[in-house]
Amino acid sequence: IGELIPPGTRFPLEMARDADVGSNSLLTYELSSSPSFSLALRQSVDGSKQPELLLERALDREKQSSFELVLTAVDGGDPARSGTVQVRVNVTDANDNPPVFSKSVYEARVAENLPEGSLFLRVLATDADAGSNGLVSYALGNVPDGVPLLFSVDSESGEIRTAGPLDFEETSKYIFGLLATDGGGLTGHCEVQIEVTDENDNAPEITILSLSSPVPEDAPIGTVVALLNVNDPDSGENGEVSCELSGEAPLSIVSSSGGSYKVLVLAKALDREEAASHELVLRASDGGDPARTGTARIRVTVLDANDNAPVFSQAEYTVRVPEDVPVGSVLVTVTATDADEGLNGQVKYS
Repeated sequence: IGELIPPGTRFPLEMARDADVGSNSLLTYELSSSPSFSLALRQSVDGSKQPELLLERALDREKQSSFELVLTAVDGGDPARSGTVQVRVNVTDANDNPPVFSKSVYEARVAENLPEGSLFLRVLATDADAGSNGLVSYALGNVPDGVPLLFSVDSESGEIRTAGPLDFEETSKYIFGLLATDGGGLTGHCEVQIEVTDENDNAPEITILSLSSPVPEDAPIGTVVALLNVNDPDSGENGEVSCELSGEAPLSIVSSSGGSYKVLVLAKALDREEAASHELVLRASDGGDPARTGTARIRVTVLDANDNAPVFSQAEYTVRVPEDVPVGSVLVTVTATDADEGLNGQVKYS
């Protein structure tokens, strides 16, 4: 009997035969007690009674797949004689149960550097039906664009694997649906939430936003020389950046309140005559293990200021001159030099 047969349906049973005659052959029937079935009798044309099995309530194969009943025929003799037959009812399956996932929401944490094809989650759906009605296959359901390029599900095992490279900095969480479909076309649904965890796969990036060069050598201490942006797209300690200057440069680093901007300022007075330019390297290191670094090379030239007076080669020149020396004669040549450059270093005599 199919499990979807409606209550009230009758199923004919085999009639008993009694070789006696008269009242000794009059048969009545009895059925062992069952909440799902009862006995009904149908009067035949010849006056005999046809026993029928009457379905009293709906069946559910998943709760009970078979019934063992006993049909008894009793004649009208004195004493009465009886015969019995066993009635076995097998309930055949109907596809009345959809697949059911073991969880409504599956969660997983996946490192962004996990190799393609790595298994990180397995889902399970069961179907109470039998045969092909209970065979479950899995597939991606309602998914955002791009998810099929990053994740795949095995239709038979429910294993979910990476199908492409993940990038925490691009997307840190994915939410999509999975379908479980049985052989009769019924489906079950669940949700998969995947959190992508950060790996230290990005080095700090240094961007020079502005650079004042050349810098006047008489610029005061604290003058802003450069404005830099230091960024690491990683998260947590992997994205925490510290900076240092290398090279003998009269500059120091001042961090902004947010930490991503760095200001280079004069830390001591400049002297173009001592060094006309300064080459320095800014090194930014993150807090990952191992740490990643980024560098930027900065060249600052020093603009001359007229901070040096001309200096004679001698402090005093002594010349002996005959009294009859002709007018216009060269008595001595004096020289003076100036450490400044350009017009500041051009010397005139008077």
